[in-house]
Amino acid sequence: MRTTCVITFVLSGIINLCAQPAARFFNEADLITTGVYYYPEHWEESQWERDMQQMKRLGFEFVHFAEFAWAQLEPAEGVYDFAWLDRAIAIAAQNGLKVILCTSTATPPVWLVRQYPEVLIEHENGTKTDHGARQHPSASNNFYRQYALKMIEKLAQRYGKDKRIIAWQLDNEPRPSRDYGKDARQRFRNWLKTRYPSIDSLNKAWGTAFWSQTYRDFEQINIPPTSQMFMNSHQILDYNRFTTDETAVFLDEQAKTIRRNTDGKQWITTNYIPEYSDGHLRKSGELDIHSYTRYMVFGENYGIGRKGYRLGPVERIAKANDFFRTIDGVYGVMELQPGQVNWGKINPQPLPGAVRLWLWHVFAGESRFVCTYRYRQPIYGTELYHYGIVGSDGITPTPGGLEYARFIQEINTLRNHYRKNAKNPDAYEKRRTAILYNHENTWETERNKQTTEWNTEKHLDKYYNALKSFGAPVDFIDEKADFSKYPIIIAPAYEMIDKSLVQRWKEYAENGGNLILTCRTGHKNRNGQLFEAAFAEPIQGLIGAKIDFYDLLLPETPDSVLFEGRKYPWTSWGEILIPEKNTETGAIYTGDFYEGRPAVTFYKHGKGSVSYIGLDSQTGELEKDILKKIYSQLQIPLLNLSPGLHIEYRNGFGIAVNYADKTYTLPLPESTEYLIGGKEIPTAGVSVWIAK
Repeated sequence: MRTTCVITFVLSGIINLCAQPAARFFNEADLITTGVYYYPEHWEESQWERDMQQMKRLGFEFVHFAEFAWAQLEPAEGVYDFAWLDRAIAIAAQNGLKVILCTSTATPPVWLVRQYPEVLIEHENGTKTDHGARQHPSASNNFYRQYALKMIEKLAQRYGKDKRIIAWQLDNEPRPSRDYGKDARQRFRNWLKTRYPSIDSLNKAWGTAFWSQTYRDFEQINIPPTSQMFMNSHQILDYNRFTTDETAVFLDEQAKTIRRNTDGKQWITTNYIPEYSDGHLRKSGELDIHSYTRYMVFGENYGIGRKGYRLGPVERIAKANDFFRTIDGVYGVMELQPGQVNWGKINPQPLPGAVRLWLWHVFAGESRFVCTYRYRQPIYGTELYHYGIVGSDGITPTPGGLEYARFIQEINTLRNHYRKNAKNPDAYEKRRTAILYNHENTWETERNKQTTEWNTEKHLDKYYNALKSFGAPVDFIDEKADFSKYPIIIAPAYEMIDKSLVQRWKEYAENGGNLILTCRTGHKNRNGQLFEAAFAEPIQGLIGAKIDFYDLLLPETPDSVLFEGRKYPWTSWGEILIPEKNTETGAIYTGDFYEGRPAVTFYKHGKGSVSYIGLDSQTGELEKDILKKIYSQLQIPLLNLSPGLHIEYRNGFGIAVNYADKTYTLPLPESTEYLIGGKEIPTAGVSVWIAK
């Protein structure tokens, strides 16, 4: 949600720009709107009309302009040219297309970087980025920030009240950057001065007594180098916090600049890459809506079956949906792959039907809009072999383009069956589960892995993937969320905690909530330091057990734990527990000097429970079976979906998508009324039905 509140008085009355539910920008009966990237500056102006007419014929509802067009918008310092953009917007409107405008901050013009070279990112070795790519300026350079906001203000003054413009996208795929320039160094020092009341408090937080690292003045602190081994890990933690804040604040400054010049009817977003350890994904409070970019087939991730890479990883879209939806209550997808791409290690063709499958999976997660990059395949530049909706001739639809058109037609069918206030099935909502996630825990555990076998995100995915196989809706939440909304909360590897969080966990369980904590939880304070106490002592009373010690196995000598008569292999992390008298033991270790000792415990806490899963299994089957037991005890009905099959509900519709290399039969009643597809769902298939 936005953090500021502005009330503007105009002749027609009062415009309230206070934060409001982001859903206000969308007509729920539309379900989802579909758009496409277009770069008028790349093509002869005589072709613009033809192109946008065809976009409309294919069914697109909005078009996306000016993402990388700073050089065209400001060809010389202080000289602005909006005439060409005016004409492009007019043609879009004439063809019934709404417009999303972008700030072009990822690609400053050459005159700016030559005249002010300090805006370029400086690397650790003193070299700088240069003009000719993108994301080469530094968000930590003071002049760049000020000048970028000046350009954005000019854009917003011209288009902020234009009814043809529905939204703004800030920057492009913004991510924290590591800049060693003078401004960045000073901004880091200033950030530290704000965080710590004195240099002594910083020294304590960073543990600088270790290895004679003590500072006497903030001005002695530099940006930690990546090339130097054994750098202070607490300093690195704070530096990661700083770069996250730098990215978020720069986006917020852009949003505020635009909002000052709008009437409150245009929404503001940016297209994040869902790398969940990038903390800025939830930090920009001025965005109205969070949206993401998602590519599925680029030769580096694999799905199910011999050539599963033609469909992509099963949970890749689902996880992004569930992460972004909970930030503002609504979300969108600003870039979704239209076909073959050019930038992967290997760039195979997606399976026929894959693009439509992805679109429906985006829809299933409750997205309010989806946009594809891009309309026309480029004929010059860095992305020559990147498919578009039409090919390099500018006319012929690609296979992915036709699949977009089919999806749009199918959505129109659903709109005819829309029912206001339709509800999801009760059994579905009873399965709703929250995953408590804090990116800083990922930073800290990955910095101090203790074993090459550990992977923080894969550990989380063992729980997430199990939940999706149960047909459970999942919300990724942070510590600001209302825990009481969820019957079950899972907090995987929640390493850094404080007293306040532990107290909230206790109250949640005492009031009837069911908390599931996993290994590596509660080891450290928020500065990444171990507690001056017994290992993980702050959570002992919560989980009804002590953690005696932990073990790490070599990959060539895996061992196992025993749970309800079945053995499960593990190597990466195992905590040996000492349960209290009233704590139930779940799994136990086998095959080593601590054979027979508990690895998993279940503890009744007030009206609820706290389960502690003290190890990370190799396959995730242990985690899945433990969750099954917990849900069964709570009498929560689960599905048992086959690998690659997803079922979700929204707006009174059920949606199934199939990533597997085989046909499945949906576990639905024979009386189910299908609008798209049917009970048998093939590879890359989609079925949609009316929920009852």
